[in-house]
Formats: sequence, C-alpha cells, structure tokens
Amino acid sequence: MPCKVICLIIFNIMLMLNHASALEICGKLQQGELLHIKDINGKQVRWNNKQYSMYNGEILIAVPRDAPQVMDLIVYPFSEAGILYQLSIERTKWDIQHIKGVAEHHVMPNRQHQQAIMREQKEVKKTLSIDSSEDYWRKGFVEPVKGRISGQFGNQRIFNGVAKNPHNGTDIAAVEGTSVKASGDGVVVLSGKDYFYSGNMVIIDHGRGLQTIYAHLQKAIVKKGDIVKKGNIIGFVGKTGRATGAHLHWGASWHNIRFRPHALLDLESTKCHKIEGTYLGE
Repeated sequence: MPCKVICLIIFNIMLMLNHASALEICGKLQQGELLHIKDINGKQVRWNNKQYSMYNGEILIAVPRDAPQVMDLIVYPFSEAGILYQLSIERTKWDIQHIKGVAEHHVMPNRQHQQAIMREQKEVKKTLSIDSSEDYWRKGFVEPVKGRISGQFGNQRIFNGVAKNPHNGTDIAAVEGTSVKASGDGVVVLSGKDYFYSGNMVIIDHGRGLQTIYAHLQKAIVKKGDIVKKGNIIGFVGKTGRATGAHLHWGASWHNIRFRPHALLDLESTKCHKIEGTYLGE
C-alpha cells in the first residue's frame, strides 16, 4: 500500500480519536432543561430519535420532561457512522399542583369544543415546528414579566380534582394589564386570539428551532411577521383561555420539545464540560 494512502488512513484515525473527547456540553443534564452543544467538526446530530443540523459546530437541544436516565446523542462529523455520546440525565422531582375554580368546559370539554381545540393544537404544533436559520437567540433572554411564580414547568396539574397533562410552561402571576415583554430578539410567528386553552397568545421564533410562548394575554399588540427586540412590549397580562386569574403562561420550545423557560436565562452563564464518545464506525 502506497505510503501516501497509509499516512492518510493514520491521519483519519488520529482525527477520530482526537474528536472523541472534543464534544462540549453546556447546561444541566436534567429533565426539562436546555443544552448548548459545541463540536467544531459537527455537521449533524441525532437526538431523541430525530436528526438535526448543526451550524458552525453548534446546536441547542432540549431534554424532554420525561427523558429516560440515559439518552444517546450521536454527532456526525465525518461519516454516516458518527460518534455516540451517552448522556446521563438527572431526574427532576415534579410537583403536583391542584387548581380549583376552573370553568367546567375547560376541564371536561364536550364535542362542541373539539373543533376549537383541534384548531389550536394544529396551529401551535405547526408554529413550533419552524426551523429558521436565524441566530436571534445569541442576544440572550430576560423574564417577560415580573411576578410570583404560580405554576412551575413540568408540574402534574389537577383541575377541579381531574388529573390533566403536565404543565408545559411557567406561570407568572401579575396584575391584569401589566406589560409583557419579548424575552428575546426574534420574529413573531403567531399572534392569535381566543384559543380554547391559551386564550390570546403570541409565539416568537428565535432561530434554530427555538420559540417562546406567551399565553392568556389580555391582548397582543404585535402581529405575525413583526421583528421584535428583547424587552419590547408585545402584549398585556390577562386571564383569557383556561385561566382562573391574571397571569402570563411563559413557555419555551425547541423543535416541539417543551422545556423549562428559565433555562433560557442560563444560556450565557451555564457551566460547560467535555465528554468522551465512542466512534460507531469500524
């Protein structure tokens, strides 16, 4: 075998070995959190049984609320084989939240409400599937409103004694009419009224599959297509939809995986560490 070919093979092997310890993870390896993955050679990743593109060797990924204790992250830098990283996911102890005084039709909707529910679910799912190439998220995030946290992300909620789905956002109680700010730079991709569960709602796209959600608004003052800056007023606290009092439902989603929205505030200050992986090729 010619020396040139042998040298090339050795070079590629060394590159693979060096790459095995090159993955940097920033964020909490815990259910319901957001991670910032860095790999200068990375082109794509496989996470939660789906394939996603990396940009300039970086990607944000959300850890599902009910993630198992070990999740596989495969990074594809050179070939289809990829490098496997097995992430140990810390479990979160989710609270149980009892909510009383909810309108009965918002707890046990009848057939007449199904069309409205389906419209909301369809429009929200479509909006949270947007994957733009923008990097608005790099400008950082702030809380959209100051107030008492009245409902934590991930809580198991029981309405009028009936168990419902876990909470997919964080509720911030505030006086009705309080200004709600865009938590980060982005583009308004949904500004809708009278949704069955969410009431008046705004969704902002921050790029790379990342969106924030603002629900139960008294009213929104932005429209679809508007470009907003962090801190811009987008609406006012209300109690529309399934709400027993004035509050903002603040949600965060990455490729339709909901996560704890306050994790966005930790993006810049979060701790990072490197881990080793296993090359899946021969």
